[in-house]
Amino acid sequence: MWVLALIFLAAACVFALGVTLWVICSQFFVVHIPAAVGHPVKLRVLHCISQLLVTWGMIFEKLRICSTPQFIRFVHDLPPLKYDPDVVVTDFRFGTIPVKLYQPKASTCTLKPGIVYYHGGGGAMGSLKTHHGICSRLCKESDSVVLAVGYRQLPKHKFPVPVRDCLVATVHFLKSLDAYGVDPARVVVCGDSLGGGIATVVCQKLVDRPDMPRIRAQILIYASLQALDLQTPSFQQNKNIPLLNWSFGCYCFSQYLDFSSSWQEVIMKGAHLPAKVWEKYRKWLGPENIPERFKKRGYRPMAPEPVNEAAYLEVSVVLDVMCSPLIAEDDVVSQLPETCIVSCEYDVLRDDSLLYKKRLEDLGVPVTWRHMKDGFHGVLSTIDMSFFHFPCSMRILNALVHFMKGL
Repeated sequence: MWVLALIFLAAACVFALGVTLWVICSQFFVVHIPAAVGHPVKLRVLHCISQLLVTWGMIFEKLRICSTPQFIRFVHDLPPLKYDPDVVVTDFRFGTIPVKLYQPKASTCTLKPGIVYYHGGGGAMGSLKTHHGICSRLCKESDSVVLAVGYRQLPKHKFPVPVRDCLVATVHFLKSLDAYGVDPARVVVCGDSLGGGIATVVCQKLVDRPDMPRIRAQILIYASLQALDLQTPSFQQNKNIPLLNWSFGCYCFSQYLDFSSSWQEVIMKGAHLPAKVWEKYRKWLGPENIPERFKKRGYRPMAPEPVNEAAYLEVSVVLDVMCSPLIAEDDVVSQLPETCIVSCEYDVLRDDSLLYKKRLEDLGVPVTWRHMKDGFHGVLSTIDMSFFHFPCSMRILNALVHFMKGL
């Protein structure tokens, strides 16, 4: 029996080694690491680890052990949390929705600003634990009360469940600000990646609610703001750049919106939407809305191909403004509060930020824009990663703190 066990163990080790070598070798041939990032070797190693987790997650999913998102989140949540002695952290729930409350330890008689934070991760990654360091630092440095929302995620909970969870938690918070010492005139919604898109949706949904405090500002960190056009300059230029490359982005995109990933090529060609839709939203999505300097790195304009009706029937959810808040009507967007937008040069979602920035400014909404020329998608999450820390993450945090102190 022990001989069989040893054979099985040896086979498992060989298989694991083979998977690891395959992932590393394949990434060296596919992934492009920009020299401008400043730490290309570090980013390559981080990306290989990330892709290894995704690969093992898919293997376990095939074996029906657990889903890919569950495995990735399990590993990401393994490191113990580091607590700052100057920040009081409380875990509780708004109904069934878990939240973490971060409060500056030093007690004062004055009310503090409030930040509602929605983490990113495409519905597959990210959690209250992965963004603990970001929220703790944001609380301490900006002297604000931060509420982090643990919305439900893949694979069981798809769009629009995460958005609704965040909206419900935000309403709970806004109706109980006195209990947390928060100034009702200085409540901000904030998020990164998918969380940035959710922050935008929450802001739009609450913009005309007279029964609760008005949102003072929104902070959008490399936010996902539209799911219509995946041939923008940034998608073409950065589709093979970590940490959000095209293949994993497409996986999250299809899983979150609950449609078949077999439509990937159709979506890339723009054939998932009819001509009348492209004509309607060209005024907001057209490449002419993106500054020319962002088109110099290998952008080639592509006209959408004729619509694939079967794809349109399944993928038309992308036209929901809760999924694509960038295409909300002018009468909604024009009422939005002051906005801070952070974009990264080497990010497939970069142009979402540029397009939304233009829409807001055209409608008279004050915008503070911070563009990280050496940034990539997900860089803020490296702020507490020791060896994998990138200086850009601290510059983003400093930009958020500076914006908060100016409100």
